[in-house]
Amino acid sequence: MRRIRILIVLGVLVWSGAEARAQAAGAFARLGFGARGIAMGNALAADGFGDGGPYYNPALAPFTSRQNLELSAALMRFDRELQFVQFSAPLRPRAGIALGLIHAGVSKIDGRDGSGFHTEDLSVDEFALFLAFGLRLSDRVTGGIGLQLFRTDLLDGLDPVNSVGIDLGLTVRVSDDLRLGFVADDLLARYSFDTSGLFGEGGKTTSDRFPTRLRFGAAYRLLDGRLTLTGEYEARFTRRDRRTRRVELFGDVPREVVDTETLTLQENRLRFGGEYRLVEAFVVRGGVDQLGSGEVDGLKPTAGFMVEQPLGNLRVRAEYAFALEPFAVGTMHLLSLRIFL
Repeated sequence: MRRIRILIVLGVLVWSGAEARAQAAGAFARLGFGARGIAMGNALAADGFGDGGPYYNPALAPFTSRQNLELSAALMRFDRELQFVQFSAPLRPRAGIALGLIHAGVSKIDGRDGSGFHTEDLSVDEFALFLAFGLRLSDRVTGGIGLQLFRTDLLDGLDPVNSVGIDLGLTVRVSDDLRLGFVADDLLARYSFDTSGLFGEGGKTTSDRFPTRLRFGAAYRLLDGRLTLTGEYEARFTRRDRRTRRVELFGDVPREVVDTETLTLQENRLRFGGEYRLVEAFVVRGGVDQLGSGEVDGLKPTAGFMVEQPLGNLRVRAEYAFALEPFAVGTMHLLSLRIFL
């Protein structure tokens, strides 16, 4: 029964609505962050015109205008859940910082025994805690570093797995209306699972590396700052181990030998987004993610809006994002509340 449970849970280990294909570890953390980012197609590597998106690029942290707290939750199909929380603040006169948490989970997974009878409902939870720090290196250049702690909890009997990843970012102001950005994501991050507690001598340690992502982005502002257009190119490198079995003779005794070859797979993707301020307190947004994912039904169009309202000394933003998930997975609705302190 334990073997069946772990096979079921490992099937949803790399949880994500972004693709229906095989995924790499930590896919939940690549869905985006908050209603603004998802509504703009996650193309925010260079967006220093807003209040900063430190999760997308730690070098954007210095662009945070004032202390703020952001809370987000998504409505998704197939018993999936996704929540975000972030606190960010400027560190005058040249820096900024952000602390955030992502939680993703899948519940009501149908566990069954070897005869096909239902045993119990299983669930998976994954977390990403991140800290981003950015510094103005000059009037035109900012740099940043992000530290992420990943945790995945699959099932009873298998210890939760932790991993640390590092993000490096850079932005350049080419002109008052054009910014460029570069980010290297998830450096060193991997999940290492030890199943000896479940299977004894039959268990083993398996290491799943996070993809290394290099992202290049641009943000352009026009119409006196009312319209912002963003674009991003991503090169994703995923390492895979390919095992082949063969039989060799050791003396007169045939033995099976397993050869392991490490391959590096590369994917290239584009994403675009934009937002238009209709009036001072109302903004509409749109975008498309996963261009170049291989098939037309792999695209992820997005849209959303933002409403801002002062409440006493506080400034409050309510934001909404809609995403049509690829490969007929369904739709995602995301609500965010940002409070400027």
